Amino acid sequence: MTKKERAALVCEKLNKEFGTDIKCSLDFEPGVAWQLLFATIMSAQCTDARVNEVTKTLFVKYPSLEAFAHANLSEMEQDIKPTGFFHNKARNIIACANALLDRYDGQVPRELDDLVSLPGVGRKTANVIRGNIFGDQSIVVDTHVKRISKLLGLTKEEEPTKVELDLMKCVPKEQWILYNHQIIALGRTVCIARRPHCENCVLQEACKHYHDKEMKAQKK
Repeated sequence: MTKKERAALVCEKLNKEFGTDIKCSLDFEPGVAWQLLFATIMSAQCTDARVNEVTKTLFVKYPSLEAFAHANLSEMEQDIKPTGFFHNKARNIIACANALLDRYDGQVPRELDDLVSLPGVGRKTANVIRGNIFGDQSIVVDTHVKRISKLLGLTKEEEPTKVELDLMKCVPKEQWILYNHQIIALGRTVCIARRPHCENCVLQEACKHYHDKEMKAQKK
């Protein structure tokens, strides 16, 4: 099975298991791109559920980009402390708000190069924005996507950008955004890092790791 064939089978199984109407798990007001941008910055090394608990009050306290841009750093740190790494995140969010106002007239840009030029924004965050705000097909490589894509045999890379490029070559483009959400859902429920439930996984047929494990078991 080629990587493209394997990826096509993976997508077929994922669509059947999780459906194709999956939404972003970070909460934000529809159309308010900066809310998703800041929520995604906060989601680094933190669960989306915890970020949603923080933004529930954060976006009320700071209802506009201007409010974030003029926020007191120490106060912002305390506001987002539950998300972890709050010193860097608070500094980046305030700087990002100022950059959006100064350089982009308060609008979140669409192009990847513009997005990654913002404080605290890397390719992962940029692709979350491109996919969920602008509908541009993009691959978001988080820990679930990297780990499970390697198990499936779709990449051997460790560096997220290289994983992203590998997946772009084999996963059908119309599935890129869905693949992100579906693989994350699989990683949270079945293909759990410390205790994967391979026996209950819908991707057995397409998973290189599963087949390699079965082959080893048969040889014993």
